[in-house]
Amino acid sequence: MIPLMARVLAYRCSLCAGEYEPADVFYTCPRDGGNVEAVLDLEPLRKRGPRFGREPSLWRYLPLLPLADPGAEGTSFRAPGWTPLYRLPRLGERLGLQSFWLKDESTNPTASFKDRASAVVVARALEIGAGVVAAASTGNAGAALAGMAAARGVPAVIFAPRTAPPAKIAQLLIYGARVVLVDGSYDQAFKLSLEACRRYGWYCRNTGVNPFTLEGKKTAAFEIWEHIREGRLAHGTERPLSVFVSVGDGNIISGLHRGFKDLLSLGWLERSPRLFGVQAEGSAAVAAAFRRGGEEILPVRARTLADSICVDLPRDGVRALRAAVQTGGAYLTVSDGQILAAIAELGRAGIFAEPAAAAAYAGLEAACRQGMLSGEDPVLVLSTGSGLKDVQAARRAVAEAPVSEPSLEAIEKLLPGELKRRMRDD
Repeated sequence: MIPLMARVLAYRCSLCAGEYEPADVFYTCPRDGGNVEAVLDLEPLRKRGPRFGREPSLWRYLPLLPLADPGAEGTSFRAPGWTPLYRLPRLGERLGLQSFWLKDESTNPTASFKDRASAVVVARALEIGAGVVAAASTGNAGAALAGMAAARGVPAVIFAPRTAPPAKIAQLLIYGARVVLVDGSYDQAFKLSLEACRRYGWYCRNTGVNPFTLEGKKTAAFEIWEHIREGRLAHGTERPLSVFVSVGDGNIISGLHRGFKDLLSLGWLERSPRLFGVQAEGSAAVAAAFRRGGEEILPVRARTLADSICVDLPRDGVRALRAAVQTGGAYLTVSDGQILAAIAELGRAGIFAEPAAAAAYAGLEAACRQGMLSGEDPVLVLSTGSGLKDVQAARRAVAEAPVSEPSLEAIEKLLPGELKRRMRDD
């Protein structure tokens, strides 16, 4: 039988490569503060082959996760993952791409990609008997943690900058989390959350600190791989898939990279998709390092309307950088204006994306303009969160709706000629 969980052999630091024995609670490397990841015993799976359950969620991949089955069937806790893949032919045609897809993470229970990591972290917290889970967040990670914790009855404490979008703060409160609005930046909230977790013994979910966030996020790579196996993303070409994802702290693109590396190690994937990281021009620490060469990530003073990727010093920057370098991808930067335009462009194709999610599409547009892709390259954009998370930004992306008198004559004056002609043709 396939084991219920992958056994953790050790924790390995991404900087010094030092290895540590598995422990109940383990965060960053004690030597140099580097991000650590679990070294898994994949040999039983390699021998058995890719056989998974049919559950339409990330929990179908339990054999590749260092967790026992967390139970809670029938609850929202079992729902994250297995998000839809949409083909957007009109946008693909405009970009000159024959095969263009978008993976929509807004269908997760709290409407963002972060549910993947938070579900796995809460499962780990229950496994080790942690009484409280905590995190710093601009909104999505906190909402995901609050929602997953609420589904399992685990108390959650969230530290968020007071500038976080009101809709995201409302989610935190509705899920019953203890919310602390920090009068400062995300990085200051992050530091405060670490100090609180150390003092009170809370289990820390923070991105780039808790290695189980990576385990949750890698499940998106497994889903993409299943679509590749089915032929949905290949489109009759031998070219590798190019995946575009927005980058803030860097843990999502690192998680995708980790997932593809697991699959390569198992022999189930012939070559990794190329990973393209997209950052806002005002929050581009990883992109700047990519352009310089080397792996030194220098802090910036982040300024962007895309709050989810507004980060001074990415907490998983080195692994995020390697994700692009080691897969033959690249880093791109986009302006806030391009992000707003991308929100509107995706909306006209039926996708309502928040600014950070739309940044990935804006990055794809930039890559096409710069000749980084050919029309035969299959492309996937990872849309990480719903536009309902930040309605204020969405309203900036489009013109205000006109106010009309309640008469057909008044409406006639407002309608563009093309629309009226189409109505008559119908």
